Amino acid sequence: MIYPIVIDGEPVLRQRALEVTEFDDELRTLIADMFETLEASNGVGLAAPQIGKGLRIFVYDGPDEDVQRKGVIVNPTMQIVQRPPLFAQREGSKARPPKSLTDYEGCLSFPGPNHELKRHYAVLLTGFDEFGNPIELAGEGWFARLLQHEYDHLDGYLYVDRLRGREATSARKEAKEAGWGAPGLTWMPGVDPDPFEYDEDDEDWEDDEQEG
Repeated sequence: MIYPIVIDGEPVLRQRALEVTEFDDELRTLIADMFETLEASNGVGLAAPQIGKGLRIFVYDGPDEDVQRKGVIVNPTMQIVQRPPLFAQREGSKARPPKSLTDYEGCLSFPGPNHELKRHYAVLLTGFDEFGNPIELAGEGWFARLLQHEYDHLDGYLYVDRLRGREATSARKEAKEAGWGAPGLTWMPGVDPDPFEYDEDDEDWEDDEQEG
């Protein structure tokens, strides 16, 4: 089942999502629906609040260096990683990793132009899979950005809330012009025109993939 994606202004996007307490077939069906919705949206991440479900769940399906990573995490907690292991393997143990990276970011629930945002370089999430088994999910660089973006959704934040200066002003203008900020606004992946104008024939489409 493909869900409509709610747009900025829907109250569920501004509330801290609730912990999942039952790891049952109903939960696994919801997660399967989230993956289907994510695929139809041409995004790389989707949090449950974005389909109107106030639960601490997000799914992802995006590139991490040369590997495509796909999965789900339930009830995650997040910590910043000061000594990222992949960076050390690549650059050497004496190399100093960056604390943060600035890059363009977009959101399925704020379906407008992307904006530059600074994020932590590396993070580690701990949580559970769809069966309630403990898992860890580590990310560095771009994939860490994806994880932080989706984690923010579970705490009631959109990436535009973290923008500063001209980027923040531009995002506010876009929201006003689009009429966002009120409840009841959605777009339907696979039915409505793609708000990001995704084109499978565009060689640069990977640079424009949207976090949740």
